[in-house]
Amino acid sequence: MNGNRFIDSNIALYALDVNSPKGQIAAKLLADRPTMSTQVIMESINVLIKKLGFTKHEAFEHARFLVFNSAITVISDATLLRSFTISESYGYSHWDSLIIAAALEAECGTLYSEDLKDGQVIEGALTIRNPFLAQP
Repeated sequence: MNGNRFIDSNIALYALDVNSPKGQIAAKLLADRPTMSTQVIMESINVLIKKLGFTKHEAFEHARFLVFNSAITVISDATLLRSFTISESYGYSHWDSLIIAAALEAECGTLYSEDLKDGQVIEGALTIRNPFLAQP
């Protein structure tokens, strides 16, 4: 696997608040043109509208920013099937397993997420990192 980095939707959302410490870290990760899946984009839109009260226009503008400033990987039937195996092997939810499968298929070496187990290595190739924790 190469050094590509994949980000979860929580990182994409924190980047909206560049005045917070988490927002500053997330913005730096986005500045490096990370990889993300179509699922991450859609989850971000959903949270912005349903939980944070953004208008559709505002949510779509953020999604456009993500699309134009990231490498986007599309969820395929192969991604779905791989996510089932990951969920059964590692115990993650099907949604989290789909993120992990997409990161693996994009040949990313690191998956940044606040919600997954920091330091866990998946299939010997992908390391999960919580960018908000102090790393060794």
